[in-house]
Amino acid sequence: MTHPGRVAVTLVKIAAVYLVVSLVIGMYMAITHNHALATVHSHVALLGWATMALTGLVYLQLPACAANRLAAAHFWLHNIGLPVMLGALTALILTGDERVEPAIGAGSTLVLLALVCFTINVVRCARAPEAGAPPISRS
Repeated sequence: MTHPGRVAVTLVKIAAVYLVVSLVIGMYMAITHNHALATVHSHVALLGWATMALTGLVYLQLPACAANRLAAAHFWLHNIGLPVMLGALTALILTGDERVEPAIGAGSTLVLLALVCFTINVVRCARAPEAGAPPISRS
């Protein structure tokens, strides 16, 4: 996944799925009056929907940042780590089985590493357009 548009658009599409998952969890909690999954809901909304969508939009605006190994590392670490963390966190809340805590830590660490890759990438690659340069075409 090295084409800048592909990384960016795929992040935004996956983020949209996380948006729906977050809304379903929120509605479930509202209907049942059981808010045990509030932590999962907030992590899905913030790390899945908001963070993934924003990073995808950043890559769309800064295509040089999306076409390198740091972007690929960010993409894969985030998309492997987040489901692991969310699944283990959900299991901990629903079952109380503390043996899943290492999986929560592993998933969280992968997401952290993903966002460190994103940050380093943006700091290294982001450049303001030159004065008088035509806007980026999306054709």
